[in-house]
Amino acid sequence: MMTDQPTQATALPGAAMDRRVVRRPARWWRRRATWIVVALVLGALALWRVLPASGSTNVAAADIETDTIRRAPFADYLPVRATVAPRVTTLVGVLSGGQVEKLLVQDGAMVADGQPLASLANPSLKLDVLTREAQIASQLGGVAGENLGIARNRLDRAGQVAQANYDLIKARRDLSIRQQLHDQGFLSDEGIKGYAAEAEYQAKRLAQLRSGSAAEARITATQGQRLEDTRGRLTSNLAAVRAGLDALVIRAPVAGRLTNFIIQPGQTLKPGDPAGQVDSEGSWKLEADVDEYYLGRVRVGQTARADAIRLTVSKVLPSVKDGRFRVELTFDAAPTGLNRGQTLDTRITLGSTIPALVAPVGGWLESGGGASVFVVDADGAHARRRAIRTGRRNPEQVEILSGLTPGDRIVTSSTASVKGDILNIR
Repeated sequence: MMTDQPTQATALPGAAMDRRVVRRPARWWRRRATWIVVALVLGALALWRVLPASGSTNVAAADIETDTIRRAPFADYLPVRATVAPRVTTLVGVLSGGQVEKLLVQDGAMVADGQPLASLANPSLKLDVLTREAQIASQLGGVAGENLGIARNRLDRAGQVAQANYDLIKARRDLSIRQQLHDQGFLSDEGIKGYAAEAEYQAKRLAQLRSGSAAEARITATQGQRLEDTRGRLTSNLAAVRAGLDALVIRAPVAGRLTNFIIQPGQTLKPGDPAGQVDSEGSWKLEADVDEYYLGRVRVGQTARADAIRLTVSKVLPSVKDGRFRVELTFDAAPTGLNRGQTLDTRITLGSTIPALVAPVGGWLESGGGASVFVVDADGAHARRRAIRTGRRNPEQVEILSGLTPGDRIVTSSTASVKGDILNIR
């Protein structure tokens, strides 16, 4: 008998419940790779927006200032802040060294010409002056003695001439008497010869004395003139020696106001040391420091004005220190009520007012050196560097010579930190 065997094809229990499920593909917006790609693209766009292009710099519109180029009258002037100073200042010097013994006036006082300001003590100088006075006095005594000898010789020579003249008169009188006796026959020829010879001798003697006296007078006159010159020099030297003591008194060289008189009692001063200065009171000038940019434009003779006061540039000191040079201005009419150190706002006229293409003064001049400026595009989104040429300047305007036209809008704030030639205005 045959029994049925189960076959392998017979399904196992539960086999009808197991079946293969086919998974549907995910939609594209749910794929992770898609979102990664989108994030990368958005990041790249954001980075492109944040980072400027090569050769450009991003700036915020609120961080820059702009203005428009226009044609307008250009006032060619230079404003300066000038300081009132004395027109003439005379230094007070020390002629002879010594120790300050006494102050006779105080700093800031009005002084007269030659007025004593202070006295100095110098014992060695006093001793030296006394010694030199004695030497000069001795030399003057020698000169006086020589003059006395010359005068005495002159008197002696005059006495000799007078005596010879008297002897000649007497000899001639005796000869005349003897001649009369000879003519009357009372005296022989031999008796009259002796008287004639005596008269002739006295005449020759008188002539010789007079000739010698004239020559001696010429010599003594020359010697006397030399002695007088020597006496004059010695007298002058004596006055100079005595003035050495007077030099121990410091005096005002001119009349005015004494300033910087800061010496103190007991202080030792050397010859030539400054002791102060005397300023001309009521005669003023103005001093101003000017930027070296204007060195070639400020000249002597230019006019200036400080409120209603008219001035003239009187001196330009071309030495530049810390980027500035100094000018001096004098008043056309002496003003009143000024004080030393007072400051006045002054405008120096450099040229006439004429129409010109002008730009406002700003930080762009310092950052670009006046040789370039950023010009804003018509859309306002970019500004590009442009080479220009500038001319005259005043505190508000700068003259544009080339590179810009009326209506151009430029960046007037400082662009010193900008490296490229393009500004991206955000």
